[in-house]
Amino acid sequence: MRAGDRARFEVAVPEKAALGEGPTWDPVAERLIWVDILGSRIHTFAPATGRRSVMVTEQHVGAAKPRAGGGLVVNLRDGIGLYGTDGAFGWLRRDPVPGRRGNDAVVAADGTLWAGTMRYDETPGGGSLTRVATDGTATEVFGSVAVSNGTGWSPDGSLMYYVDSPTRRIDVCRMGGGIPLDRRPLVTLGPGEGFPDGLSVDADGCVWVALWDGGQVRRYTPDGALDRTVELPVRRPTACAFGGPGLRDLYITTARTGLTAPHPLSGSLLVVPGAGQGLPGTAFGG
Repeated sequence: MRAGDRARFEVAVPEKAALGEGPTWDPVAERLIWVDILGSRIHTFAPATGRRSVMVTEQHVGAAKPRAGGGLVVNLRDGIGLYGTDGAFGWLRRDPVPGRRGNDAVVAADGTLWAGTMRYDETPGGGSLTRVATDGTATEVFGSVAVSNGTGWSPDGSLMYYVDSPTRRIDVCRMGGGIPLDRRPLVTLGPGEGFPDGLSVDADGCVWVALWDGGQVRRYTPDGALDRTVELPVRRPTACAFGGPGLRDLYITTARTGLTAPHPLSGSLLVVPGAGQGLPGTAFGG
């Protein structure tokens, strides 16, 4: 799976999602969870059985992650919500700001949710990354960002990776006392390469990132060297995550929003079987 490899990806779920995002493996249910942000839908897919489900949310949904006791935590337009195992909904933290919505989110090893926001018009400084505790207490991690996107940690938890997409950078920070420090660029993409979007860190500590308007998913080593490239037929891959048996398969969400002539697979969930070795995730503790 080196540069120019088009043979390995497969279509996991054919779909016409406007803005597919946030793939997350749920090990308890053995299914992949992903969202269509602008379609206000949460999708699930169980690769062993092919079973699918779709749940409609009342607001645009930036991310949906498993909860430790069952159900989902969701990053919505107006804040963080919780779905129970019975489908009942309640707000954990409601913080509506006109013109702003939730975007990508990730659960840290301590069970807290690190939730990103952005303005619909992508105004610089209009978004943030916030750490949300299980009781709803929120602490701003990064303020004044434009499009808060991929976030992840090295296998030993000593480094954090972060993407504010319009900067064209993947940034890296060292962790100290649970706080990211000394943020600096690890990778900077040039014009025409696309914009970094969602990311996933593998068991080797390498960073896989989807390139919006770049038609690729790339793997970078911890020192920022380009290691692998997966070429895709869709222009707007949005995020990637490992799932399936042994966390060996790389699932890729895609979008068709804003495209005048999208590829037929734009909006579908794609998969690269046997792409590598993923890291086990953590369920939200609340």
